[in-house]
Amino acid sequence: MLEVIESALRGGADIVQLRDKISSKRELVEKAKRLKDLTARYGVPLIVNDHPDVALAADADGVHLGQEDMPISVAREILGPKRIVGLSTHRIEQARAAEWEGADYIGVGPVFPTATKPGRQAVTTAYVSQAAADIRIPCVAIGGITENNADEVLKAGARRLCAVSAIVGHDDPEAVCRRLLEKIEAWNSKTPKFEEGLNRTGAPEIRVVINGRNERTQAATLLELAAQYKLESRNIVAELDGEVVPRRLWGETSVRGGCAVEFVHFVGGG
Repeated sequence: MLEVIESALRGGADIVQLRDKISSKRELVEKAKRLKDLTARYGVPLIVNDHPDVALAADADGVHLGQEDMPISVAREILGPKRIVGLSTHRIEQARAAEWEGADYIGVGPVFPTATKPGRQAVTTAYVSQAAADIRIPCVAIGGITENNADEVLKAGARRLCAVSAIVGHDDPEAVCRRLLEKIEAWNSKTPKFEEGLNRTGAPEIRVVINGRNERTQAATLLELAAQYKLESRNIVAELDGEVVPRRLWGETSVRGGCAVEFVHFVGGG
């Protein structure tokens, strides 16, 4: 297993998920620890499927949950605010709920029929397009994705792909990863990017808590949120989920559904 994963990492895989439905938790912890040692050398996050306690025991970077697993809030209590919590979704209502509940990312799929999800109906690229248009947190298309159909998924709006069999079942995982990344980069170069401060007309609203009040916003970053309340030029400190964010990082700090923001004014004296 480690040889295959390291080959994928050499090819540019930028996240690894441990998905094992058979092993005991003791075995899972040992596997996760070995994987964590490997992914850390490449500076790549390791996500453990289903089990926040295993992720914590192995010092993994986060957990991926299914729709039948524990709520995001419970996983967050176990893992703390620093680790990643992702959720599988199969329709847009689940994606919206995940964003509102504070997921860091969602899985969108299975896009095509796949042996890793037997009996699960494919969501098709129609759902990929919905999620790409409506959801602000990262969306990862997954399920039956190969080199042959990746362009179809990217054309639908996906900009992050998860491939399992296409990589681990190939003689050269490194080469497959490189070719998939080339496809992603090619589609990214075709996508117009918003300039900083540009009004995002038509962007979906998310719910956030601002200074203790439930609010709705289209802001994607802390800087845009401050600008919405005409605070970007004020002498204030911003806290996101209880942690101070330096002003220089406001433009690159994402605002996600369910987060809590505090804007605190400084008053000079002497």
